[in-house]
Order: sequence, then structure tokens, then C-alpha cells
Amino acid sequence: MTRPFTLGAVAYDPKVVTIWEGFTDWFAGHGFAFDYVLYSSYEAQAEAHLAGHVDVTWDSPLAWVRTRRLAEAAGREARAVAMRDTDQDLTSVVLVRADSDITNPAQLAGLTVACGAVDSPQATLLPLAHLAGLGLDPGSGFRVKRFDVMVTKHGDHVGGERDAVKALLAGEADAACVIDGNRLAFAREGTIPPDGVRVLTQTAAYDHCTMTVLDDVDTSVSDRFVELLLSMSFDDPAVRPLLELEGLREWRVGRTEGYRQLESAVDRLRFYGPDGSILVEGYPR
Repeated sequence: MTRPFTLGAVAYDPKVVTIWEGFTDWFAGHGFAFDYVLYSSYEAQAEAHLAGHVDVTWDSPLAWVRTRRLAEAAGREARAVAMRDTDQDLTSVVLVRADSDITNPAQLAGLTVACGAVDSPQATLLPLAHLAGLGLDPGSGFRVKRFDVMVTKHGDHVGGERDAVKALLAGEADAACVIDGNRLAFAREGTIPPDGVRVLTQTAAYDHCTMTVLDDVDTSVSDRFVELLLSMSFDDPAVRPLLELEGLREWRVGRTEGYRQLESAVDRLRFYGPDGSILVEGYPR
């Protein structure tokens, strides 16, 4: 018996079950046999993908980097086949309090910068590498105050970002790193008071999550999977609640140029090796 086309996803929130149960039913209604497997970490998911346990993975940007590197080291190829509209052209920001005297990133020298979890692309790796590119090396150029909330989930839960902002507002840090969309979300929810912070510096644009397949997948099946994803309509009452839970209005064809900045950050901060090995000290295996 041939198994359904199987997706791997990380269980960073209970809503993940609702999303993929709903998508499974939707795919079935379109004559496409689909199933999913949930993993506790992106590292386990990437390794399971290389082992052939799943056909496609819903990857964080950091998981894409590792999967691509693991595949290349094994003489294989990974492809980014689909992503959300909300995954494209994002930026991270370094915030300071509105009343701070800091007006230039160089003034962070010797001070404390709060960030998200060690494996958060948007709230740790990308903004810290951005500061390093401005001549401020994390650890030696300034102190890093990290909030390791749900490590191995690659920052998907945003809890570390929220804690970093709270530390900034409480005077426990001089700056905080967040993805720009969460800066706005934290203001809407009241975590950031009106006119409480300002942007000190901002990264270049990058992309976030992607659907990843490897070169051993049946392309006729993976192409049909992508075709169905792209056909999902926000106006369809059956699928709209699922799209809203997943945080998108439409699926788009995957692309990889938006990961160059993260590839560089991973190398600069020695998170993964060129072969996908985990280099960061103390990271759960």
C-alpha cells in the first residue's frame, strides 16, 4: 500500500493540530491523499526528512538552512517549493526605549542587547549578525541577554521576543531584537506602550518559512501538492479559518534568495557547519 504524501511539521503550538487536520480533510476533498507527522523539534524534523520518513517539511528559515546543508553534504538537493505571502520580504529591528540617548548602533558598545531564543532567526541570529556587520560583535562588542523560550522551535512561538521587549522596557537591557511584525503586534496587544520604543537599526529584507522537498520525492505528486496549495482561496469559507490560523492570505511559489542573509548569519555566529552539523554549544541534539 502506498502511503499518503506526508508532511512533517513542528508542534510549537496546539493550533498546529487544528491546521493540519483541517488541511488533511481539504486535500482529501480534492482527491489528494495527504497525512502529516508532528515533531518536537526542527532538528529532529530535518533528520527525519533526510531519512525519508516524510515527503515534505514545513520548515522554519533556520530549518531550511540545515536541511539544505544536510542534503548537500549527502550529495542530494533540497528545493523550497511553497511559502506563505507573509513569509516574504520581512525585516528584523533593534529597538531602544523612546527616551533613550542611543541614536546610533555604535553606542551599544559595552551595553546589553536582549534577544529571543538562541535558535530564533528573526530575533537572534539575523539581528545579531546585522549588528556584527556594523562592527559590534555579540559578546565582545556588547552583552547579549538571551531569552531561551522553547529552544528547538526556532522562535516560532515569539515568547522569547516578547520577553526581550519586556526586559528593554523594564530597564534590564539597553536594546531588544524582534521581527518588525511582532513590534507592531506587541504594540497592539499592549506589551509595548504607545510611543514606548523606537527603531535604532533594521536588517535587510529576508524570507521566513518554506515547504521543502528533497530530490527523491515523486515530482508529479509534489507538484500536485503545490498546485493545490496555490489554489487555496481566502474567500473559501472551508479553508479561510485554516489560512488565518496559519497566518496567510495566499500560498506562493517558494524561492531561496531570501535565505542568503540567514546563511551568512549562521556562518558568522557558528550555529551550523557547512554540512548541517550543530556547532552552537549546549544546543539540544
